[in-house]
Amino acid sequence: MARLPKLAVFDLDYTLWPFWVDTHVDPPFHRSSDGAVRDRRGQAVRLYPEVPDVLQQLQDLDVPVAAASRITWLAAQAFRIPSRTLFCRTGEIEGANQLLELFGLDRYFVHREIYPGSKVTHFERLQQKTGVVFSQMIFFDDEKRNIVDVSKLGVTCIHVQNGMNLQTLTQGLETFAKAQAGP
Repeated sequence: MARLPKLAVFDLDYTLWPFWVDTHVDPPFHRSSDGAVRDRRGQAVRLYPEVPDVLQQLQDLDVPVAAASRITWLAAQAFRIPSRTLFCRTGEIEGANQLLELFGLDRYFVHREIYPGSKVTHFERLQQKTGVVFSQMIFFDDEKRNIVDVSKLGVTCIHVQNGMNLQTLTQGLETFAKAQAGP
C-alpha cells in the first residue's frame, strides 16, 4: 500500500462547506425540526456533499484528521470590513466548532486550530501537539496563498476547487505518496 500521511489537515470555509462562517452565515447554529442545520436567521447551511465520505475514508485508513482555519481576519481583508468590527466577535470560532458538531464531523477531528492568524502558526501548533513532522502531513485548502505558505514548511498541500470530494482526496493521497517516494 502507498504511504499515507500521519495527519490530514483541512481548512473549513470553502473546503468543507460552501461559505465563510464569519461573513456568509449568522451563528449560532441549530438543528431545526426538519433535520436541517440552520443559522440564527433560519437559513439552511450545508456541507459539500462528499465531505462525510472523505472523512470516513481517512478514518478507515487510520489517518488522523485536524482542522486549520483562520476565522475573522480573512473576512475583514476580503470585504474591507474594519477589523475592529469583527475582531471582538468570538461567535465565528464557536460557530465553526458548532457546525462540526451539528454535522457530526467532530468525531473525525483529533485537533482543531480555529482562530485568526497565519496558517503557518496553525501548523506549528499542530506539530507541537501531535509530534507529526511537517513532511508527514497533508493539507487541503481552497486558498492558493495558504497552499504557498504551508508548502514552505514541507507539508504536501492540495488546492481544493469547488469543495472537498473523494476525487480530490484520492489525488491528494497519490501526490503525498509520490512525494514520499522521492525523485
